[in-house]
Amino acid sequence: MENRKSLERPRLPDGQYVTTKWPVLHAGTVPRVDLETWDLRLFGEVEHDARLRFDEVLELPRVTYKCDIHCVTTWSRYDNVWEGIPFTEILERVKPKRHARFVTAHCEQGFTTNLPIEELTKPGVMLALKHDGEPLTPEHGYPLRLMVPHLYFWKSAKWLRGLEFMKEDRAGFWEERGYHMLGDPWVNDEQNPDGQRFRDDPQWFGNEDPVALKQWRASVEQKRREVGSI
Repeated sequence: MENRKSLERPRLPDGQYVTTKWPVLHAGTVPRVDLETWDLRLFGEVEHDARLRFDEVLELPRVTYKCDIHCVTTWSRYDNVWEGIPFTEILERVKPKRHARFVTAHCEQGFTTNLPIEELTKPGVMLALKHDGEPLTPEHGYPLRLMVPHLYFWKSAKWLRGLEFMKEDRAGFWEERGYHMLGDPWVNDEQNPDGQRFRDDPQWFGNEDPVALKQWRASVEQKRREVGSI
């Protein structure tokens, strides 16, 4: 069904334009990463919690996947080749409990995004280490980012540090600010009347220190205390 749906829909979602560049867009600054202390935390509604050092991440099985990416700021980039750990490998490792239905991706500086587990089992979803044959650059998520090719690119969170498995959905950073909880590029506002607001906050993109971001960081500290250190 998914393959047939992909064939029927246009390659370029409505309202997007194609670029060969890869714009750098994020809220906050580019974090400095120390691989000696870096780890990836897998926790929540799972049978096996884990903390993986970077060298342990590198030992996991890898795949490559070619796909287009679509940013909510209206640009699309065709034929990107990603290399990384398939998300199904993570599922096998942690074994989510039967009632676990959602995942929150926790990233550097407290950024989060939320996804249904069923979306993370679709083709090409991975923890990406490389793009077009080269290691990720710091601006694009080094050393590890989530890659969810069939959803808007903000769901492919940069600077990944943790995956929290949950019973119920919980809005992430952009989702709390009115963005859709799923973020399907091929579904427009008219088809999602209950709040799919994607392009209304351009002041966030590329702005490294707005007042609202400072307020958000304060709220992040409270969330960190609730879920534990990431």
